[in-house]
Amino acid sequence: MIRTIVQKIKLFSSNRKEFYLFLKSLFDIYPSNLNLYETALIHKSASKLDSQQNWVNNERLEYLGDAILGAVIADFLYNRYPNMDEGFLTQMRSKLVNRSFLTELTFRIGLNNYIKSKTNNTAENSHIYGDALEALIGALYLDKGYHTTKQFITRKLLLDYVDLIEVQRSNTNYKSQLIEWSQKVKMDISFETTEHPQNDNNQPSFMSKVILESDEIGKGEGASKKEAQQNASAKALAYLKQKYPATF
Repeated sequence: MIRTIVQKIKLFSSNRKEFYLFLKSLFDIYPSNLNLYETALIHKSASKLDSQQNWVNNERLEYLGDAILGAVIADFLYNRYPNMDEGFLTQMRSKLVNRSFLTELTFRIGLNNYIKSKTNNTAENSHIYGDALEALIGALYLDKGYHTTKQFITRKLLLDYVDLIEVQRSNTNYKSQLIEWSQKVKMDISFETTEHPQNDNNQPSFMSKVILESDEIGKGEGASKKEAQQNASAKALAYLKQKYPATF
């Protein structure tokens, strides 16, 4: 068995061999269908034609991986925190499947080095890495099944790379923080969000501005209205903490 695997590795090009060994180290198992994992890391902007002249990218695998990840994390949190209510569990799951958090996780495990993309769009870049991680989870599920995928997410990602106590303490809802601050100091906050024309990959982007009274104090871009407002709110909060430190 091991000899057969070693012989297969020798047939790979140096790049494929490096990727294969990376997956072996990451999953603690030998991948069976390397093409599946390679597809998981092809962003739509770098789509390629297969032998049947169909465009190949990671969108379908990302859809599948997103569902698997959500289910595994929900199960993990349900058992990890037996005395916590639904609101707590929902907030924790939201933090763990947050696109920014998944992007950070992608860099922690070194997956970012293998992602193929040809886009320079800032709003899209915020999704590429997190989407690739979800697509990789989808590929693992198809290749090795649910049990192995669940073990990877819980034992490798959540326990080895995530500080659950820090996640529990963190508040990543910047818009909510901003609104709470405005209510506290009795100052009016509003958002102006506009949709930009679709880019070369047929994906719209949004620009949001935070207005305090009549002054713009933060601006952010995102692939959705929600993401743009969150990014704008984060910048607005940073500005306010410098200008009005005593109010925080």
